[in-house]
This record gives sequence, structure tokens and C-alpha cells, in this order.
Amino acid sequence: MVFSSNPLALSVPEPAFESWLRDTGYLEILDHRTSSSAAASPAPSSAAGSLFSRFLTFFSLLTLNPFAKLTADDFAADTPSWSRSFFAFSNSYSFPSSSSQVRLRVQENIKRYARNYAYLFILFFTCTLYKMPVALVGLILCLALWDFFKFCSHRWGLEQYPLTRQCLIRLAQCATAVILIFSNVQMALFCAICVSYAGMILHAAFRKLSPVKQPSVGRSR
Repeated sequence: MVFSSNPLALSVPEPAFESWLRDTGYLEILDHRTSSSAAASPAPSSAAGSLFSRFLTFFSLLTLNPFAKLTADDFAADTPSWSRSFFAFSNSYSFPSSSSQVRLRVQENIKRYARNYAYLFILFFTCTLYKMPVALVGLILCLALWDFFKFCSHRWGLEQYPLTRQCLIRLAQCATAVILIFSNVQMALFCAICVSYAGMILHAAFRKLSPVKQPSVGRSR
């Protein structure tokens, strides 16, 4: 959607204008408008009211769908820089001022840093397997089992015997399920998902949408 340069065309619907800002990459303006709208609203009259308002804003993280705008193309894009873009500087973070800003930041940041979050999940899962060596051994056994089945399938020509091949596949699946259950691989996966999801949600909620302005480094002579 593109709006023509007409000074008289001032009646633009709010959702359409925000969609245009998002599609054209003006995330800084979009984030600033959300913060300004929340700042213009009447402030709580007491510290307890302010704390309760922040609690409601933080609680809204549990009610939104962070993957609503995530697509497969987001994983095909280039990985943003870890130091300059993903972590960035301290002034690139702030407490969200409203639930609408939480939703905006989470959904947009997850689209932008999808590959970073995926790498973090792999890192957390690897660390969990390191702390749970039995689960690591069980996962290796499962991979070795299926690799052995693939080797035997090609060596014995099981493609010519579909019924026998299907029976062996079902047997291998049952053996895989038993190994995964007794080695607690599902627990390691669950822990990695919980930690990575919590880290992703918190980072996406506190990370500003505005582009990082790197401080200029110069030497005075």
C-alpha cells in the first residue's frame, strides 16, 4: 500500500497507516507512536497503580501469539548481526509502555530475529544434553539406529519388499520411542523449549523496534 503525497488527504485509517509504516520499514516511528500514545494517557495516581499497570503490561505476554506474523521466509533471510543488531546497546531496550506495544514489539522482533532465536534454541538444547548425558546417549542411539536401518535397507534391497520394509520401520519406530522415553530426551527437549521461549519473549518485548544508533567513536587530536 502506497499513499500519494497529498496534503489534503489527512483522513487515513489508523490500522492502514500503521500497516504502511510497518511495510515500508518505519519501525522507529511505529514504536515511538505507540509509546507516545501510552504516555499521553492519564498516569496512575499512586505507585501501586503504576506497578499494577506494569504488571498488566507484562502479563499480556502470556495472552498474545508471538508467531502470528512469522513465515518461512523469515528463516531464509540473512541472520542479523549478534553484536550490532540482536544484542545491541543498552539504550536499545526499554520497558514496554502498553500491551499494544508489547504485541507490536514481540511479533515484529520475532520476524526480524527468527534465525537468531533458532540458533539460541539449538544452543540451549545442546547445553541441556550436556547436562543430561543419558539423554545425549539416547539421542545418539536413535540416530545410529536409523542410520543402521538405512544401511541395511540399501544393502538388502528392502525396497523390493514393501511389506517387510514397513514392518521393520514400525519396529524401529517402537524401539526409538522406548529409547527416547527411558533416556529422558523429551525432558531435555522440554527444558530447552521453555528456556529458549522465555528468553525469546523477554528479548522481543524489551527490544526496541527503532534501529540501533551506534555511538560514534572518534579520537581527539
